[in-house]
Amino acid sequence: MSDVQAYLLNVGNNDGEAQAIAHWAATRLESKDLKLLDLVQSLGEYLTEDDITIRANAVAFLAAVLAALPPKFLSRQQNQVLCTFFCDRLADEGGGLKSAARGLTELQRSGRFDQAAAIQTTTAMIENCQDLQRHPQSTRLVVLTLLDKLLSDYRNAVKSMGHTALVGITDLVAGEKDPRNLMIIFSVLRVIMVEWDVSKHAETLFESVFCYFPITFRPKPDDPIGITAQDLKSRLRECLASTSHFAPFAFPALIDKLDSTSPVVKKDVLQALAACSASYHSSTIANYSITLWDSLKFEILNAEEDDLADEALVVLQAIAKRLSGDLITITPQSTLAKYIRPITTDCNEQLQEPQQKQAKPAGQILSNVAAASPSAFMIVTKAAVAPLLTVYQDAGGVLKQRALLEVLNRLFESAIEVYGTWNAPNPNPAIETPLVAFRDRLFELYSQTLMSTAKEEVSLRVAALNGLLRLCRLRGFFEDSEIGMVVQYFDEIVLLEESHGRDELKTKAIQALVELSRVKSRLIMDITFPAFMAQLPDTDHNEQKQYLTILEGLAELSVEKEIFETLLRRLLNKLDVVLKNTSSPAYPSAILSTLLFVLRKRDLNLDPKVETYYEKIADLIRRTTLSIGASNNPSPLNTVPVMDVLGQISNLVVRNISVELQQKVAQQSYKLFTGNDELQQLSLQAKSSINHRRTMILSTYLLAGLRREITLPFDDFPGTKSPSSIISYLVGLTQKEDDPPTRIATLRQIALITNKNLDLSPAGINRKHVVSVILHDLLKLENLSENGIRTAFWIIKALALKLDRSLSLVLDELLQTLDNKTFGLFTARGFSLLLSPDGVLSKENHLVVRLLHRQKVFAYCIPRIADSFRRAESTKKPNYLIALSGLLKAVSTDILMPHSDMLLPLLLQSIDLDDPDVKAATIDTLTITIKENPKAVEAHVSSLISRLLSSARGKQFNPQRVRELSLRCLCIFPTKFRHEILLPYKKQVTKNLMTILDDTKRVVRKEAVDCRAAWFNMDEPDPDD
Repeated sequence: MSDVQAYLLNVGNNDGEAQAIAHWAATRLESKDLKLLDLVQSLGEYLTEDDITIRANAVAFLAAVLAALPPKFLSRQQNQVLCTFFCDRLADEGGGLKSAARGLTELQRSGRFDQAAAIQTTTAMIENCQDLQRHPQSTRLVVLTLLDKLLSDYRNAVKSMGHTALVGITDLVAGEKDPRNLMIIFSVLRVIMVEWDVSKHAETLFESVFCYFPITFRPKPDDPIGITAQDLKSRLRECLASTSHFAPFAFPALIDKLDSTSPVVKKDVLQALAACSASYHSSTIANYSITLWDSLKFEILNAEEDDLADEALVVLQAIAKRLSGDLITITPQSTLAKYIRPITTDCNEQLQEPQQKQAKPAGQILSNVAAASPSAFMIVTKAAVAPLLTVYQDAGGVLKQRALLEVLNRLFESAIEVYGTWNAPNPNPAIETPLVAFRDRLFELYSQTLMSTAKEEVSLRVAALNGLLRLCRLRGFFEDSEIGMVVQYFDEIVLLEESHGRDELKTKAIQALVELSRVKSRLIMDITFPAFMAQLPDTDHNEQKQYLTILEGLAELSVEKEIFETLLRRLLNKLDVVLKNTSSPAYPSAILSTLLFVLRKRDLNLDPKVETYYEKIADLIRRTTLSIGASNNPSPLNTVPVMDVLGQISNLVVRNISVELQQKVAQQSYKLFTGNDELQQLSLQAKSSINHRRTMILSTYLLAGLRREITLPFDDFPGTKSPSSIISYLVGLTQKEDDPPTRIATLRQIALITNKNLDLSPAGINRKHVVSVILHDLLKLENLSENGIRTAFWIIKALALKLDRSLSLVLDELLQTLDNKTFGLFTARGFSLLLSPDGVLSKENHLVVRLLHRQKVFAYCIPRIADSFRRAESTKKPNYLIALSGLLKAVSTDILMPHSDMLLPLLLQSIDLDDPDVKAATIDTLTITIKENPKAVEAHVSSLISRLLSSARGKQFNPQRVRELSLRCLCIFPTKFRHEILLPYKKQVTKNLMTILDDTKRVVRKEAVDCRAAWFNMDEPDPDD
């Protein structure tokens, strides 16, 4: 049996075998066991068969063989012969078209396909494929792909065919509707439109693509093709904008379609107009610019939808940009001036009554056109600014004044876009903004409006503030002295003015100062910083705490490097003054929190002065520590809030300093830079004063910032001889510690040392010692205590983060404690700690944090909790539900959903618990489950509805959050479950919700209204169904 016979027997039935046969034939051709002539001749009898399928498959066999051959295997003569063969087969009225086109595509890949072959192939396609639309989509796709390949690789050859190819290809692709094919057609036609002389065929080509406008294609939700309506629209737009020869046809046709009532069609028209305006030659645009303005101004001035007005504004700006491109000098007779003149005339007329509806869009038109180019900005400014200032002088009301300022503000924003800001590259360095002619008038007008207007007119003053900010940012407009005056205005608003309403003006003033700090940082340091610092009190006897507003402003201003260094120095000096006066801990804590806020915004890893910051912070820690006395009246520095903020600052700095310096920090972790060994002993003694023990807060933050390779100061611990004994010693401290802040700091320290140093050679901590000795003793039945369980959780958290190999063993021990009669409930509440994020135990602090640690721990614990719950006594069952709730709080939907079937029975029973935190977490989880996998919950709808209704009532048992979450969960039922399942409960739900409408909390009442509406509007089944 010949290869062709074998191929014909298998193709259609076993395509894999058919391809293998074609590959085998190609292999024989390569090895010279088979001659190409013999292979082609073997097709002879099948090419004359009456059965069109056999003819098509015979040609397909040859194409498959060519596809399996390496490039340049065929000689030029062979390639030419095969090209003629396949071109002849294009005329086969049977199924040979697809196979022949595929064969020609493979010939192009062969490397011997030349210009003559390309012309021959194109000619054959034009002559034989004019009825292409009669063929199936797959056939058309192969033919069009061949055409696309010809224009891509042999463009000049096809172009040399001139009129014949242009008209022939246009006719060939006419009438196509399939989106895949249209994507190719638009690409092919765009090549012709852009690169060929289409002046004599412009209307034909335009009609060939405009017939598809507007695109109405909507892919199915599960469409595997992946072509969107936007893809087709973009390709079609590129075709319409490809040549200026289309202008006489495109602009009238598109303007005509602006009358459509469909917003989607209008948006497509406006985007097409923008593309054409940006692409066509400026001389062509000049002929249609006034016509386009007359058509577009209605769409903007009377727009019902903002996005359509925005699209129309883009068109106007695109026209102005195109007309500005070749402009050398601005004269009244220039095309740009002629275009802008009617625009400014119409807009100025609208702005005579600035409070009217059409005034705002008129201002948007002026600003968008002005932003097109320096030339456009100059023309608009000369025509519009003076009239606007005149109208403002005559404006009698606040509404008119504010509307006019907002129009001017938009023009200032356009000026920034055209001329740049102080710290941004100037696009047009040689051109001065024409606004300079109005500088003094604008400065006076805006300053008076901001500072002399009644304080209650917040909106008008905000508009004035925004305008001054824009003018200060505009490169080269104001002198530094004028910007300095504006900075003083903003300072006065923030520091001296009383609050009005929502403090919008003060908020805007701080934001404006932040903006100016980026372009004029020196003015901020010279003017704002002294003003702000002068308003900071030396003590906080005034209960109003006005210093908070000042500190917030300083924090916002100090992102820039130079300003931050000034802030650090001045705030530390102010802290010294505050500490010398009698002050509550709140004020020092606020000062340090300001520094912490700014440090978190900076990339300290790239800051060359981070070691300078370290020295200042180390000195502050030293002073804090030395201030500790044995009295019961600690100084503000050694109170818990201040020490915690100071610890966070030190942690941020330490984690970014060099390894060498970190090693020194390690040696000072307990001495706290005092050089006092006695202090170190006091901080590590359970019998020391509470103030000394609280220095553990600072020690923990310092140790947290150290890299894993830093050697721990285990010699500092009394009686310790190995790194492992550090853990034992710290665990011993936690068992006796009754001060919560000190205890939590010690527990964090145990966890971070365990995570970083477990089995870290050579100075690591022995895993066996931690797991088999420490944890085993803590969780042993006779040793159980609340502090012991707390310690165990923190150690296991450290192991869980790094997915230590001992994790399953210690989790089993921990889970067994849930069954304990005395400590089971306490253990259950601790599970909320296990997977929750912690600011100290983080990757930023160089801990080992595995990406999948939450998934692994959750997947390990859930089946064991579920199994133990089923076997537990009724009095102990709540322990497992509370533990489950603690784990659920910390995991995402992706982790939760695979276990939804196992969790649902437990979740339903968790709603019945009295603990409001457990209830809230459970209902939240159920809501997510219903949204993601409603089918899993369908069987439990009845009991879930009853429980949720119960949780939504009873204020004495269910706090506001539980009631709110219950109603929110119940509200999504009609959108997630089949209505035939819910209809039996509709009356029950709507009746119960009526009583909840009287809830004392407005947010609960709102949720009840939404929920009742969702259930009440649920469709009843059609009786005919």
